[in-house]
Amino acid sequence: MRIVVLCSSPYSETACAMAAHLARRGHVPVGALTLPAAEKRTLMRKLGQLGLRASARYAWSKLGPKGSTKDGGINNPYFEEDLRFEGRVLLTLNEVASAYGFPVFTYRDQNSPRAISRLREWSPDLVIFTGGDILREEFLKVPRLGVVNSHLALLPEIRGMSSPEWSLLKDVPLGVTIHYMDTGIDTGPVLLRKEFSSANECASLTELRHRMIAFAVELVEGVVVGLKQGTISPRPQPDRDKDNQFFVMHDRLKSVAARRLRSLQLSAVAGKVDG
Repeated sequence: MRIVVLCSSPYSETACAMAAHLARRGHVPVGALTLPAAEKRTLMRKLGQLGLRASARYAWSKLGPKGSTKDGGINNPYFEEDLRFEGRVLLTLNEVASAYGFPVFTYRDQNSPRAISRLREWSPDLVIFTGGDILREEFLKVPRLGVVNSHLALLPEIRGMSSPEWSLLKDVPLGVTIHYMDTGIDTGPVLLRKEFSSANECASLTELRHRMIAFAVELVEGVVVGLKQGTISPRPQPDRDKDNQFFVMHDRLKSVAARRLRSLQLSAVAGKVDG
């Protein structure tokens, strides 16, 4: 299976963990395409998702001196196993690529003729999307099987941004969907839908997101194996035309989602006591 990893920045921890996780399990990518580290669109998405203070902490963990943060610069503790290599921490996609032996190319537009030309040179079976541009049809048609995305919610119930938080607010079970991308927003055929059963162990929305992202990385590797063995096939999403797309959640609503998460913890504790 020829795999290419697509990401929003060479400092993307999710992209690093995804590439390393696949490589550790024998699916070394044939290459990776990334946007520049200082790409304005990426910075704005990160600010919208994390907020100014958390974004600044994330940047310092990646750009500051190594060892300047707890865990050697790893923000998501559930990535630690994948990001440690021969006694050191892999903090950039270039470091992951050097460790496992695949090339990385940077383009300001992943839909550009140069980026698509590079992708065609690799003749990928599958592209794994971990962040970046909204992909156009010309790009989507290059990989033999398609472009795979991991979405932190069950589709089609919750599409778009802040999906774990919206799942809590809308009383939709938390989960992850692995799907092929198309020209819509989270509307492509579903490869795997799986509920996330450990929310009651998460002390905060940040921990919930960290654990769900790590869970998604594991599911993607399982989908790669399933596609290779022919045991997984795509299914069109039901209610494709229904408007279930959400956007970055306001902090006031996030506080409500945090209370919903806390109630899950309390219910779990009460259940143990009753049992």
